Amino acid sequence: MIDISDSINSQQTISEPVSLKGIGLHSGIEVSLKLYPAEADYGIKFIRKDITDNNIIEALWSNVTNTKLSTTISNQSGVSVSTIEHLMSALSGLHIDNIKIEIDGPEVPIMDGSSIKFVDLIDTTSIKNLNRKRKILKVKKSIKIEKDDTSVELKPNNQFSIDFEIDFPSKLVSHQSRQLQLVNGNYKTDIASARTFGFEKDVDMLRSSGLALGGSLDNAVVVGETKILNSDGLRFKDEFVRHKILDSIGDLYLAGSPIQGYFLGNKSGHHLNNLLLRSLFADKKNYEYI
Repeated sequence: MIDISDSINSQQTISEPVSLKGIGLHSGIEVSLKLYPAEADYGIKFIRKDITDNNIIEALWSNVTNTKLSTTISNQSGVSVSTIEHLMSALSGLHIDNIKIEIDGPEVPIMDGSSIKFVDLIDTTSIKNLNRKRKILKVKKSIKIEKDDTSVELKPNNQFSIDFEIDFPSKLVSHQSRQLQLVNGNYKTDIASARTFGFEKDVDMLRSSGLALGGSLDNAVVVGETKILNSDGLRFKDEFVRHKILDSIGDLYLAGSPIQGYFLGNKSGHHLNNLLLRSLFADKKNYEYI
């Protein structure tokens, strides 16, 4: 069971702007990203600098417009930014509540396929406490979404905890489950460096569909028939399930607040994560802010 409920009471931002460059996993386009401090209650907002009008997109579950192999958010003008989940995961893991994210392209750079580069970037500046209490979203009723043999569930709990299980028809991935407790900032050591992964047999199909155009062994674990194709192998024995946890932490941070609840994921992904938040917010009896 993962507990990332380090006792942070005040809202937080970063102390000074930081930036990086990289390519988009699916678009293959080079993108520059700059993070700026923001005031209390600002939230997390993306600003498309390559677009002049209506270019602000709020990082919220209700703005999710595509969940095929990544999470995409859009504003009412149709301006979007995709593959936001790893950056969102880093912001959640580091307890950043308010930040302005300027980006000059349509997709957050994939970096090494994990969230560690975003964690390291934020670590180059200091985290600043703001004079406002954090607003915590407390789950009051259990909610479960099922599709075929996959499911996601949120249950009432006294902290934010995650339990995840995957099962792939590959001997190299197979069945993995993880129940971790992340306390005292060990999101950085236990989750942040787990990379996204894919299967060698799917590469041509993805690229013919206009996906994974920027994918390489530098930014993803590629699973072959009999071996991992990356020369450096895996960073964790169970890197695959750890990355699914990383993704879920990012997707769930689109709730707009840290969640106090127990999340269970079974062979699920971005689509079910968003459906879960939509179901949570569909009835005010399901939650309260504390």
